[in-house]
Amino acid sequence: MDYKEINRRSWNNRLQAHMASEFYDVAGFLSGKTSLKDIELPLLKNNLSGKKVLHLQCHFGLDTLSLARLGAEVTGIDLSDKAIAAARDLAIKSDLSARFIQSDVYALEEVLDERFDVIFTSYGALPWLNDLNKWAGLIRNFLRPSGVFIMAEFHPVLWMFDDDFQQLNYSYFNKGPIQESETGTYADPEAAITQEYVCWNHGLGEVFDSLLKNDLQIDGFHEYDYSPYNCFKGLRETAAGKYQIKGYEGILPMVYTLKASRTKNL
Repeated sequence: MDYKEINRRSWNNRLQAHMASEFYDVAGFLSGKTSLKDIELPLLKNNLSGKKVLHLQCHFGLDTLSLARLGAEVTGIDLSDKAIAAARDLAIKSDLSARFIQSDVYALEEVLDERFDVIFTSYGALPWLNDLNKWAGLIRNFLRPSGVFIMAEFHPVLWMFDDDFQQLNYSYFNKGPIQESETGTYADPEAAITQEYVCWNHGLGEVFDSLLKNDLQIDGFHEYDYSPYNCFKGLRETAAGKYQIKGYEGILPMVYTLKASRTKNL
């Protein structure tokens, strides 16, 4: 099974629906709004001005370009060739300077040979990766000695449930690839598209262990009982920009943030 090609086609297939969606609000971004959320902004603001930033799995670049608006010299990486083409077009339309490279994360060393002050990844990135140890090694190798890794991600507890949050269908632990198909997409459930995809569940222990084994020190970790995105079924807005699962409000973790730094020089 060529999971990378399956997922590349999946993300290519979603692109037009995502760019046209209210969820991503491209028009709002082009008018000056940031796509970054209050959860990750406090971790990023003090680490960006004049810094070199690598954004992994950047999709079509809204967060990447929002980082550029905060003064970063930013490079975005994504598997989807159509998403990278759209990101380059948005950079021109928004008059922002950013570099976008189409690449599988695991092939990054074949297309990029430099180090960064900050590496950033967010919201739904990890489930597309099958080998977190290799991922963490790449993060360490691309960080400068004083560099930091910042991540905001959906909590792995969420991926245990079925789409309606009615029952537990999946293991919390990484038991191997999960191959599924869907109609519509999280940004527009009514979109007339269907795609197959392959993903993996990664518990927090696996995330921490991969970073620590690659000489990355955990400097901060925080869990949140809400999502800043209305991207799952059965959510309700309990406060402005905060979405919780109906019936599980304040009970389940939905998002976590993590900050790490290098502990040894290469």
